[in-house]
Amino acid sequence: MVVFYNPQGAPELACNECGCRWYDRMTNTCYDCGTEVSDAEVAAFEKALEQHYEKTGNRP
Repeated sequence: MVVFYNPQGAPELACNECGCRWYDRMTNTCYDCGTEVSDAEVAAFEKALEQHYEKTGNRP
């Protein structure tokens, strides 16, 4: 998975293999093609999300 930023500046995950933006947290895989999402990729996304929250002040 790769972290990209949507037009509002929030980070999102996209699959390296198929480009899908659906992540199945139950199986830790891409929803469309089944590519496994590594712990490092999840950590990179969580870091980007935390930076976004710090920048915008918007926490859910």
